[in-house]
Amino acid sequence: MVNTSTADALGQRTGPRAEIGVIGGSGFYSFLDDVTELTVETPYGPPSDSLFLGEVAGRRVAFLPRHGRGHHLPPHRINYRANLWALRSVGVRQVLGPCAAGGLREEYGPGTLLVPDQLVDRTKARAQTYYDGEPLPDGTVPEVVHLPFADPYCPVGRAAALAAARGRDWEPVDGGTMVVVEGPRFSTRAESRWHAAQGWSVVGMTGHPEAALARELGLCYTSMALVTDLDAGAGTGDGVTHHDVLRVFAQNVERLRGVLFDVVGALPADGDRDCPCTHALDGWELGIRLP
Repeated sequence: MVNTSTADALGQRTGPRAEIGVIGGSGFYSFLDDVTELTVETPYGPPSDSLFLGEVAGRRVAFLPRHGRGHHLPPHRINYRANLWALRSVGVRQVLGPCAAGGLREEYGPGTLLVPDQLVDRTKARAQTYYDGEPLPDGTVPEVVHLPFADPYCPVGRAAALAAARGRDWEPVDGGTMVVVEGPRFSTRAESRWHAAQGWSVVGMTGHPEAALARELGLCYTSMALVTDLDAGAGTGDGVTHHDVLRVFAQNVERLRGVLFDVVGALPADGDRDCPCTHALDGWELGIRLP
């Protein structure tokens, strides 16, 4: 059963709440019982879709379809700022961001699960910060803030993801660099050969600015990349197609969901968080009130 509710731009403190966010497809929550669909307003416009709140492993989780429930949003048109703001506004402080990716090494073929520890941004036209000095609708003006981002992913979340995958007999790749491209097209052979030559591991289209914006809100962010194909220049053949990506993702979504739910159960309670992510905003004057 799906119930409906709404929350304003700064969060509805008395309404439905969650502590962990999952940004992914509807396959991660559609089978849950007693789901609350929550429409959230943000100062940055609407998020990709409603939030869907349910319970997993005894934890309250907010699921957000990254591309919208009908997969109508291409990567460059996703409102990443609204998505992360909406999650924080309902209480989320830890975010899991599963995604599909192309492998840049022969050994990272379809079905590989990689938990990256580094990120390279090759996007071109995405809003990448909350702290741009531009006035918000309520009249507040964010300061210009330069947060450290040397290690883009939460070490606690990464450890939980690796352990959860191994617990389900799915040996993950521990670490690697995700290069994020603008999309929505796939890479040329020359581009993917260049990415591989840099020593990068996988290529995707949605991991940035998702991770950076989470850091700017003091959220823990963990990516889990399911390799759906060898990128164009990393192998032979005609190159990847969208159909190939969807087919491989569908073949693996059930076990990925199982791993995700195990991670949810293993993440620390809010009061026990003490990773670098929790201290990202310490000492900064932001100029705006976070939800």
